[in-house]
Amino acid sequence: MDAEEGSPQAAFARFVRRAIDAARSQYGWTISEVAAHTGVGRSTVFRWLGGDWQDYPELAKVRGFCAALEVPVAEAFQALGLPSTAREPVPPRRPALPETGMEADIRVILGRLADPAVPAAEKKLIRDLLHYLASRPVRRAG
Repeated sequence: MDAEEGSPQAAFARFVRRAIDAARSQYGWTISEVAAHTGVGRSTVFRWLGGDWQDYPELAKVRGFCAALEVPVAEAFQALGLPSTAREPVPPRRPALPETGMEADIRVILGRLADPAVPAAEKKLIRDLLHYLASRPVRRAG
């Protein structure tokens, strides 16, 4: 790692490593896939991992990285040593669905998946169940 231990670069590099490791175990994503899903360039991800930056990362990129990997942006800002005023959470994007029937259930599920307070284990359980339901064969009546 290029950054000095205890520096914002080293702390942010550890944060990025944990987030990428979690994405690898949850989704099987490579660093290239993390870059594609987060909108952060692959070379930028490698610079973040190496603590190889002089100017602070663009906050919009950090927020996008955190949102796509479902990690609290406040943790990233804390690792960067930013003041608490910069740690305001970005509200999750929610689809415009009516609040009735199945659509309401889907809204609740999407909300839980986007909520940084929901434990990763619960999010994994939700994803595993959705994957199971999506991949099982359709049973036809009759």
